[in-house]
Amino acid sequence: MSPNQKLPVVVLISGGGTNLQAIIDRAGTDLPIEIRAVISNRPGVYGLKRAEAAGIETAVLDHKQFDDRESYDRALIELIDGYRPGLVALAGFMRILTPAFVRHYAGRLFNIHPSLLPKHRGLHTHQRALDAGDSLHGASIHFVTEELDGGPLIVQAQVPVKPEDDADKLAERVLQKEHQIYPLAIRWFAEARLKLDKDGHVRLDDKPLPGPMVFEDHEPIG
Repeated sequence: MSPNQKLPVVVLISGGGTNLQAIIDRAGTDLPIEIRAVISNRPGVYGLKRAEAAGIETAVLDHKQFDDRESYDRALIELIDGYRPGLVALAGFMRILTPAFVRHYAGRLFNIHPSLLPKHRGLHTHQRALDAGDSLHGASIHFVTEELDGGPLIVQAQVPVKPEDDADKLAERVLQKEHQIYPLAIRWFAEARLKLDKDGHVRLDDKPLPGPMVFEDHEPIG
């Protein structure tokens, strides 16, 4: 990709799309991408309206219309590939993906997860962090592999857990960090600074990352 080209991206959502909005907003400034489509597995979600307001093509592929996960993912691959993306970004896409899907997009499939992975994989992460007595919570961006929420980590953002926190208060602060780190990881990838090598290791600026970058005070630090 030449310096003047924009990385074609497809974003997958299932809900309101606040991370999608953060990506859209940055794409209008310093993020060298072209969002070719936003695809939802649920009709009528607000994230689709966000995309339409930005002039981005949308599509709905309702998982309830398919008999099994495999047939849905085959149809989803066909739909996505029609847009020829260089990156597929999961932004609140609430589906467990089949191994065949993950392998098809190996090295160009991102996910955001609301915890400091490998802690609290799966759902209800904010309440689980509180129940565990964690002093730090946060969000992670990672390459997707066949292991649920277990792919190689790219960048994380931390938030302190406060004594007065409930799950909603904690989630709100984590979400603010999500909106910062997802566009950052996408920018690294779009600028060809970030990749997943053939051995499954993350490389940034052609150097292996021994662990995720930590985003703090608006600057990533190693």
